Amino acid sequence: MRSTQQFSITLPNEMADVVKAKVAAGEYATESEVIRDGLRTLLARDRAVEAWLREQVVPAAQALKDAPERALSADQVLEHLAAKRRSRASKTE
Repeated sequence: MRSTQQFSITLPNEMADVVKAKVAAGEYATESEVIRDGLRTLLARDRAVEAWLREQVVPAAQALKDAPERALSADQVLEHLAAKRRSRASKTE
């Protein structure tokens, strides 16, 4: 049984040029390797986003649900950010 499957894909010219350039530069041996590496990168990003959602976003949302009084208003957030900018600006002067 084969462990690979052949696909025929169509890429915009700019992307096709990037694939060809990577092979021409010797970064990859074949166009298929470029595409495989791109898919591996996409899968890694998807796993990272999923972990971030599971480990940070869901607990933060639950904490807010459990204690809504801890939430900041939009004005409070803007003031906090403005204070940080002022602090950084004063350090660089």
